[in-house]
Amino acid sequence: MAVDPRTPVIVGVGQFTERIDDPGYRGMSAVDLAAAAVTAALADTGADSAAVAAAIDTVFGLRQFEISGPMPAVLGKSNNYPRSVMRRVGGDPARVVLEPVGGQGPQKLVTEAGALIVGGDADVVMIMGSEPGSTAKYFASRDDKPDFTEDVDGQLEDRGHQIFNYIDEYTVAHGLTGAPVQYGLLDNARRARLGLGVAQYRHQMAELFAPMSKVAAKNPFSSSPVERSVEEVETVTDENRMICDPYPRLLVARDTVNQGAAAILMSVEAARGLAVPEHKWVYLHGHSDLVEQPLLARADLGASPAAVHAAGEALRVAGIAVDDIATFDLYSCFPFPVFVICEALGLATDDPRGLTLTGGLPYFGGPGNSYSLHGIAETVSRMRDTPGEFGLVGANGGIMSKYSVGIYSTTPVDWRTSRSADLNAQIAERPAVPVVKTPDGAGTIETYSVRYDWPVRTGIIVGRLDADGSRFMATTEDADLVALMSDGDPLGAKVTVTPTDNGNRAVLR
Repeated sequence: MAVDPRTPVIVGVGQFTERIDDPGYRGMSAVDLAAAAVTAALADTGADSAAVAAAIDTVFGLRQFEISGPMPAVLGKSNNYPRSVMRRVGGDPARVVLEPVGGQGPQKLVTEAGALIVGGDADVVMIMGSEPGSTAKYFASRDDKPDFTEDVDGQLEDRGHQIFNYIDEYTVAHGLTGAPVQYGLLDNARRARLGLGVAQYRHQMAELFAPMSKVAAKNPFSSSPVERSVEEVETVTDENRMICDPYPRLLVARDTVNQGAAAILMSVEAARGLAVPEHKWVYLHGHSDLVEQPLLARADLGASPAAVHAAGEALRVAGIAVDDIATFDLYSCFPFPVFVICEALGLATDDPRGLTLTGGLPYFGGPGNSYSLHGIAETVSRMRDTPGEFGLVGANGGIMSKYSVGIYSTTPVDWRTSRSADLNAQIAERPAVPVVKTPDGAGTIETYSVRYDWPVRTGIIVGRLDADGSRFMATTEDADLVALMSDGDPLGAKVTVTPTDNGNRAVLR
C-alpha cells in the first residue's frame, strides 16, 4: 500500500539498563542513561546514525522522579535534559520539550509526534526517558557522591511537572503521598465492588502478576530478572513485606532502577531520504489519550471509564477487534490498571498472549514516567519480527488519571485521527460525587489503605457520611480500627469521623 509521504513511522527504538550489582556498574546519570538508549535507537534505524542524529528536529524528554515535583535532585541534574542528551550523540534539534509527570506520557507523545509530522511541523522526532533511582539510592548515604549537574544553553519548552493535577492539600494531608497508597484505595474499591475477601483478592492479584515475572526473567533489560511463583507474590514475609494495603512488595512497581529508553519517529519521506530500510518501519494504527475525573469526584473508585474508553477508541481507530491483537503491554504499576483493561477488552487475566512484553513494572522495573517507552520499544521489535501482526500498548498516568493507548503494526496505513477530545468532554461531564473537607459525624468506609511504610502504622480512609452520602477522607491510628484494617476487612465498617486542625480522624463506632 502506498501511503502519504507525511505518514509517521517509528524507525528506531533503544533500551538500556544498568544494575547496581553489575560488574561494570558505572553509576550513570539520567542524561547518561538516556544517551545510551538514544545511541541504541539511532543504531536500530539501520541507517547512518550520525545522519539521523543530525536530522532530528524535535525532542521530547520524559521527566525523572527527581524533577517530577518540588523536591531537589540530590545528585544534581541538567538544566536542559533533552539538550544534554542530544549533545552526547551529535544532535542539535530546533525544539526540545520536557513533558509533565505521567506514565501515559510515552504513548501520548508518540501520538503528539505523529500529529506534528503529519501536519508538517516536524520531520524527525526523538522521544527519550530515563530513571537513575538505583544510583540515587546507592549514593544517598555515601560521601563520594557524583555531581550530575550540567548547564546547557539553548531553547527548552518546559511544560512543568504538573504533579498537583493529581494531588492537593486535602489528599496529601490524609496520607495520599506515593503511588502504593493511592492505588491501594483503587484496588480495595474494586474488591468492594466485586464482593471479594482480602485473601481471595490478594490471590487474584498474585495470579495476575506472577506470570509477568517469567517474562522479566528472560528480558536482558530487566532490573530484577527473577521468576516468582504465585505463592511468593502473595505470601507476606520479611522479604515480601507489606508496603501499603493491599500490596506486599512484589505487587509494587520497582522504582529504584537505572533504565533508559528512546524511540525515533519520522515521516515516510524523511525515512526514505535517510535510507532507513522499510523493514524497520512500524506504523501507529490506533491511538487514544483520555483523562479521568479527579480522584475523589469519581462515582466508582474501583473503575476507570477513561481507560475503558481509551482502549475501545484505539481499537476503533485501528479498525480491528481485540482478537486481532497479537501482543499486549499493559501498564502494571499495581494490579488495578491491568484488571481495568482486561475487563474493558474482555481479556482473561491468563490470556495465552500474555499481558506484558517487558515483564511488568514490579519485575522488569518501573522507571518513573518512562516505563511505557520500554513497552513501546518491545512492541516495535516484536512487530518487526512478526510482520502484519498488531501490538497494543496501554500507558497509565497519575492516580489512574490519564490513559493512553497505541496499536502498532508493520502494515502500512495512513495517519488516522481519534475522537479523544469528544470522549474527554463526555468523561468530564459524568456525575461527580460531592466531597466534604471537614466531615463531622457518622460515616461508612468506602475504601481504604494502610500505611506500613510510616513510623506508626496508619489507616487511610475514604468514606461516605451517613447524613448525606458525601465523600470524605480521614486517617486513623485508633488501635481497634487499625487492627481491623490490617488483619480483617473494614469495607463497609461504621466509623465516627471528626475534623481536626491536622486533618480528619476516624474511630470505630
